[in-house]
Amino acid sequence: MDDIRMIVTDMDGTFLNSEHEVSPEFPEIYEELKKRNILFVPASGRQMLGITKYFGDLENEMAFIAENGGYVIYRNEELFADKMEEEHIVEIIKSVRNIPGARAVLSGKKKAYVETEEAGFISYISQFYTDNEFVNDLTLKNDDSVFKIAVYHPEGSELNVYPYIKDFEKYNLEVVVSGKYWLDIMNQNINKGNALEKLQNALNITPQQTMAFGDYMNDIEMLKNSKYSYAMKNAHPSVKEAASFEACSNDNFGVLEIIKNYLNKN
Repeated sequence: MDDIRMIVTDMDGTFLNSEHEVSPEFPEIYEELKKRNILFVPASGRQMLGITKYFGDLENEMAFIAENGGYVIYRNEELFADKMEEEHIVEIIKSVRNIPGARAVLSGKKKAYVETEEAGFISYISQFYTDNEFVNDLTLKNDDSVFKIAVYHPEGSELNVYPYIKDFEKYNLEVVVSGKYWLDIMNQNINKGNALEKLQNALNITPQQTMAFGDYMNDIEMLKNSKYSYAMKNAHPSVKEAASFEACSNDNFGVLEIIKNYLNKN
């Protein structure tokens, strides 16, 4: 195995267990990575605050890929930030309103925005969108930079949202099922793989020196940009097909098991 210089991992369904918890072993493993000059990079569809909150002061020395690749920082310095067009946002929100059971989250640089005040939904999305705000109408002009529109459906996004939203790809937008209940819409070429490439280029790290972990379709480009790509045991079948290897499930903290094995052998 080549010397690894970067380890990038999805969060939900991958690095975190089903209770959205970090393994208690992580601090010790992270210190060993740091000693070996291996950069640890969480990469998620979450907003930036929804990722960095798990890492405390370590945030100052890590890199993060947020918003499915729409926002990238390294040691608190912004490397890349994207912005969707207002006209696309308006049209997408209007379409989502016509899907029974679907709810949209407008994910911006400052905050996430929703049109519902339902306590259960707000509590649920607060796991991923730490700083969120209710607005009466998501189609009204917003002075925030919007990276992504996330659409939630309680019965599953792949069957209940994607068929009605996929036509927006004609506007050069990425439409991707990002989880069992979530679908994300971003500008074209905004994905975790391209964000990872920007980070690799900035730090002079190659795909051959990169290890990556994921579980859902929004992780596929990232896995393809890493020589040592792992799908979780609980991953979607298409992710397992894209990855070179398989890790134990997120509830068994499979990411850290693979990392520990690498550290013990090298």
